[in-house]
Amino acid sequence: MCALAAGVAQAAAEPVRFQLPSHHIACWSDRTFVRCDILDPEHKPKRPASCELDYGHAFELTRTGRGHRICAGDTVLDPKAPVLRYGKGKRFGSFTCRSRRSGLRCTNRRGHGFELSRARQRLF
Repeated sequence: MCALAAGVAQAAAEPVRFQLPSHHIACWSDRTFVRCDILDPEHKPKRPASCELDYGHAFELTRTGRGHRICAGDTVLDPKAPVLRYGKGKRFGSFTCRSRRSGLRCTNRRGHGFELSRARQRLF
């Protein structure tokens, strides 16, 4: 019984990763937050002075807060990540993400989140 419980706990701790069929948006989560990146967004806001890395392509959502852009020098875009087909959703921890032809929508249990596409990003 203990070995089974340890195996379940280890499986639950494994990161979640996926990408949309377009391969332009990908996400990674350790279940305490979800981060999603866009390959070459059409519009990027001006980089804040406090950010010395890249800005405008990476987004984060925590369990309770609103979705927001992050300053990042890396990416979660991974061509080997599993594809979340259009019309499908994925629930993990406090998060739900849904893949659509128009882009990706991720929310937390409080209803905060983001909608992402190369053309438009909406944070709520």
